[in-house]
Amino acid sequence: MNAPLRTLPWGQAGFGTQNHQRDMYVPALHDHPGFTVVEPTAGGPKTKDLTAAIAETGAQVVSLCAPPGERADRIVEALRAGCHVLADKPMTLTLADAERVADTARETGLVCLPAHHHRFGVAVQAARGALASGRVGLPWNVQADFVVDGGDPCPDGELVNFGLYPVDVVLALTGQAVRRVHALPSRDPRRTTVLLLDHEHGMTSTITVSRLPGTAAAPGMALHRYRVSGSGGVMDIDATRPGATLRTASGTHSAWRGPGTVDRMLTALHTAIVTGRPPEIGPGDALAALRVTDAAARSITLGTPVSPQPSEV
Repeated sequence: MNAPLRTLPWGQAGFGTQNHQRDMYVPALHDHPGFTVVEPTAGGPKTKDLTAAIAETGAQVVSLCAPPGERADRIVEALRAGCHVLADKPMTLTLADAERVADTARETGLVCLPAHHHRFGVAVQAARGALASGRVGLPWNVQADFVVDGGDPCPDGELVNFGLYPVDVVLALTGQAVRRVHALPSRDPRRTTVLLLDHEHGMTSTITVSRLPGTAAAPGMALHRYRVSGSGGVMDIDATRPGATLRTASGTHSAWRGPGTVDRMLTALHTAIVTGRPPEIGPGDALAALRVTDAAARSITLGTPVSPQPSEV
């Protein structure tokens, strides 16, 4: 498998006006030496049948951006057709569908990588290693802000749209599952939500998810940062920059650089496929993040803290 992996982009749907296939995945796939983009035969109408398109193109990987409501079905179809999958976020809309995808990936032995690309940022990856080595002791609290300035608001709300990104990063950084969720909506809950999370072993986290009013012609990430308080120090992580700052009694240190989050995610996907090693993130991780955002939505409706629904995966 030294040749680039034949990769079929399938679908260009998302929430509202989103088109991650066109704007993120296809350009990154073209630039990555480990992949080559394939399409059904040019000159005629493209088939609407995913299994047929896989057979025609000889695709080994599917970059899948089907409409969110049918995404789980298309992921399962691609896996059953023998393809590895890069699944746009959210991988599925329901916990039952996420479990179905996880079961299928496990049964087929193929890679299904949910596109939670923010966990692949250089600062996040470096901080994860530092935390795992005990640089700040045992984490007891995480403060996180994920704020986008401008762009088109998500019709389903920014909790559904953005929430899984910082939740996934906090879970990846700490490895501590969430046991209780209390979601506090703003005056416009579609734009801003604050998540108060109780984790295992007494750890807590507070995550703010928001889209600020801004200039739609120039959208961008306003804040993407994490402050991890541990028994031996505090770590500040600014995920919008190619660096993480570590503050301890011995001093302050910062110096990490690397490619973008989507590029690093594709490298992780390629490595998992060609080596056969489990990918850094899989359907189980997408399910863990979805359990938290699902609980947050129920918490907003009920006005009380709730526990995430148990998982069978």
